[in-house]
Formats: sequence, structure tokens, C-alpha cells
Amino acid sequence: MTSTRTLPITNAPITTPTPTRRRRLRRTEGMTLVEIMIVVIIMALIATAVGVAVVPQWRKSQKRQTLTDAQAVKAAVLLYMTDNNGCPSSSTELQEEGYLDRSKRATDAWDNDFQIECEGDDIYVVSAGPDGQFGTEDDIDGPEDVE
Repeated sequence: MTSTRTLPITNAPITTPTPTRRRRLRRTEGMTLVEIMIVVIIMALIATAVGVAVVPQWRKSQKRQTLTDAQAVKAAVLLYMTDNNGCPSSSTELQEEGYLDRSKRATDAWDNDFQIECEGDDIYVVSAGPDGQFGTEDDIDGPEDVE
């Protein structure tokens, strides 16, 4: 039941909500803890799904970038060998002597130096891969190592 009063200036009735109506209004004003928890759980599930889809592609792109950088280093080694009749010791040496452009990376995607090996006319540029250790399964030395 509502009580009715009038404003002195406008003579418009003012209604005051009853206690049960006040409780009903208060319940619809905010969110409960359960509703907030459901939203947080849904957001966590979406973030997990995105992570599962994105992380493998990111790792694959790192391997592709390393392969591209290794090919640039290999081309610089070829130029170095033409001028110096020997194999350079590192990719940073190639940059310092101007055979590898400073805009090119002298390291792999994990900031490890490339291993350069020259056997006659064959040039091998190898990345240690994500673990940073040479001679393990994740070494990158050719396109077949990029999944």
C-alpha cells in the first residue's frame, strides 16, 4: 500500500514505495557474487581457448623467422668467404665487417647466436632453437624443422 502526499507548489501526488517494493528494487540494482563468478569463469574459458589457438602459431612464426634470418646470414657468409677465403666465426662478426646489414638479425628468435660451419663450398647456419642448446631435437637448420 502506498501513501500519497501532494507537493505544495504543483499539487502533484508523490508516491512512497512500500517496504516490499523497496526490497524488490534493491534486488535488481546490482549483481550478485554468483553472477560475477559466472562471468569471470566464462572469460577464463575464452582466454584459455585463445591461448590454445595462438601459442602454437606464435612458436611456428618464431621458427619461420629464425629460418629467414639464417638464410640472410648464409648469404652474408657466402660474401665473406668470397672476399676472405675463410669461414667467419660468428654472425656478429659478419655485421661488424659489413657483410650482414645491421637491419638484419644476427641472432635467432630466442637471441642465441647462429652456429656457422663451412665445409668446402657448403655453408651450414644452425640455430640452437628454443632451448638454446646445440645438438638437440629442436635445432633449426632447414625448412623441414619448421612444422
